[in-house]
Amino acid sequence: MRRKNIFRVLVGAFVIGIAFVLVTDLIVLRFRSSILLIGEVDHAPVAIVLGAKVKADGEPSDILRDRLLTAIDLYRAGSIDKILVSGDDGQVEYDEVNAMRLYLLAADVDPDDIFLDHAGFDTYDSMARANKVFGITKAIVVTQKYHLPRALYLADAFGIEAQGVVADRQTYLGILRYQARELLADTKAVIDVIFHVSPHFLGDAIDVTGDGRVTWDEGR
Repeated sequence: MRRKNIFRVLVGAFVIGIAFVLVTDLIVLRFRSSILLIGEVDHAPVAIVLGAKVKADGEPSDILRDRLLTAIDLYRAGSIDKILVSGDDGQVEYDEVNAMRLYLLAADVDPDDIFLDHAGFDTYDSMARANKVFGITKAIVVTQKYHLPRALYLADAFGIEAQGVVADRQTYLGILRYQARELLADTKAVIDVIFHVSPHFLGDAIDVTGDGRVTWDEGR
């Protein structure tokens, strides 16, 4: 009898867990309506480019490169004035934001217009810091389509009026794994918002309308 009760509890917990994941996914997916193509966006003061893997040689991965190329297209079209690259720069041997900075500089983006967020360790931190540190209230978010609903949901949670631009320029290796992982990432995002989780780091306010070089690493 006890085994049956334990089994029922486990099954019930499993069903509730699955239901919770699906509900949180639906909450996030409401933001799909704000996903646009480059030619469809209204002007915004800044594009937020979310970090992704950097190769061992310091070059952006395919996913990250396509985000940067999309931001460059927006910049050249006059759809944005500044670019905030937000990623993981928490280890000496791994640096997403300077890889992004160098790529943008090579594409002739004005150095003044490139801002670095060195503590964008995940999408939640990136959006929290975009608002709380950089004072951003309106932006275009640049990332792949599978990632955009969560990024836009988090932008909204931190008071950022955001449009999302699809950065997909190819079919990515492992994309099905990324899409599946996004289900749980959506759930974590909703929980973080509900409990007002603090980002890993905040810091002094930075004027994103000024000179982006104030955010660059000394000597780089």
